[in-house]
Amino acid sequence: MKQRIITGVLGGALFISLVVAGGWLFSLFIFIVASVAMMELLKMKKISPFSIIGLISLISMWLLLIPSNWFDSFFPIQFTKVEIFVFLILFLLMLTVLLKNKMTFDEVGFIILSSVYVGFGFHYLLMTREIAETGMMLVFFVLILIWTTDSGAYFVGRAFGKHKLWPEISPKKTIEGAIGGILCAVLLGSIFYYFFPIFDHYTTALFVMLVASIFGQLGDLVESALKRHYAVKDSGNVLPGHGGILDRFDSLIYVVPVLHLLQLI
Repeated sequence: MKQRIITGVLGGALFISLVVAGGWLFSLFIFIVASVAMMELLKMKKISPFSIIGLISLISMWLLLIPSNWFDSFFPIQFTKVEIFVFLILFLLMLTVLLKNKMTFDEVGFIILSSVYVGFGFHYLLMTREIAETGMMLVFFVLILIWTTDSGAYFVGRAFGKHKLWPEISPKKTIEGAIGGILCAVLLGSIFYYFFPIFDHYTTALFVMLVASIFGQLGDLVESALKRHYAVKDSGNVLPGHGGILDRFDSLIYVVPVLHLLQLI
């Protein structure tokens, strides 16, 4: 527990400092974090990050991670990065034939889905921070909602939890805890909005609170399902007492794309 607290405090302080700093420091940090997260997924699948398949996986993830304006600046070509990603998918499918099943269709599917999951997740986190004037506070708002949901669900679940939420995936989570997490997120999110009104209307902020809290819990369940499928306890061990990068960022990289796609941020 002591190690977990120390890691949490130091890691949280570092992340908050880099969110405040923004710019290339935050972008470099996210690039490193996303790369480690992708490597964790590859290891779950028992694919070496330094193999041909592993390197292709990292490249495809980086392609989705990099902001479009950066890509257009560094690679002044007529194709968009999404079009190149489609070409890459077709190339991977071609390799399943050329390599005579040394690269399987299952591995190609894993590479594509993992690249989208990690690449777009962290991409939209970068995009959120770069929003003029409100970017930093938007990131903090979402972080507070996710952390409050997680803590609220834990304590409410321990105190009142009786009905399992999804025992096949996460046996300890309860319906009471999930509802408690949502209520706690709305409460603390409303207090945050009172001091930092980053949206034009409270109704918009309330919708963000509900979406972030609900989908944050879904994101946690998605990663739990992944770990259960591949029979691992944690995604990695880079964070002593906390597991891996995916264990800490699973909710965030699930929520932020949803908020962008719903045009809430």
